[in-house]
Amino acid sequence: MNIKVCGVTQLKQLQQLDAMEIDFAGLNFYRESPRYVVDKISGEEIKDGDFDIKKVGVFVNEGFDNIMKMIDEYDLDIVQLHGDETPGLCKALSEETEVIKTFRVNGETKSIEELIKKYDDACDYYLFDALAPAGELISFGGTGIQFDWSPLSKSRIEKPFFLAGGIGLTDVARLKELDHPDFFAVDINSKFEINAGVKDLDMVKMFAQMLRK
Repeated sequence: MNIKVCGVTQLKQLQQLDAMEIDFAGLNFYRESPRYVVDKISGEEIKDGDFDIKKVGVFVNEGFDNIMKMIDEYDLDIVQLHGDETPGLCKALSEETEVIKTFRVNGETKSIEELIKKYDDACDYYLFDALAPAGELISFGGTGIQFDWSPLSKSRIEKPFFLAGGIGLTDVARLKELDHPDFFAVDINSKFEINAGVKDLDMVKMFAQMLRK
């Protein structure tokens, strides 16, 4: 099972995740996020790092030109679109790089298939994250909220997908039981943090060992 650690804000921790053979690292380019990476790690530091870990740039309702600029500056391998991006923008970006499109899910989501159908030809991966409860402000990840995974098992998805949303150490057994041929990667974030953007790497290592056992 592939693992993505999202919201990385320290170069040393990125290097350590690379050494631990974590598959993906999320670098957040959403300015409103406490895990915004631009003022914490420079593109030059990333380029000098010679990383094997796949660097995923996380964007929220950003324009094509700015995303392409960050791909170049930070040597990104993949972009994750975590807002309300159109299939057209996803398609345009997918002609330049690999694209993960995020969908926010809660108990009121009636159909996963309906949610994703317009993006079938527009991206390379899907990511399913929790939608904040009704009445709360929309949040774009890192909330620690989890959603009911059971609809995923019954859905025809036909594209590799990442599962996110409040996943912690206690979820390993359930993750192993999640039966879907397109389940590609687990995305972890806030449940493995000391502070926003600062990971507890001992916990990450334990999670990886347990999941891959």
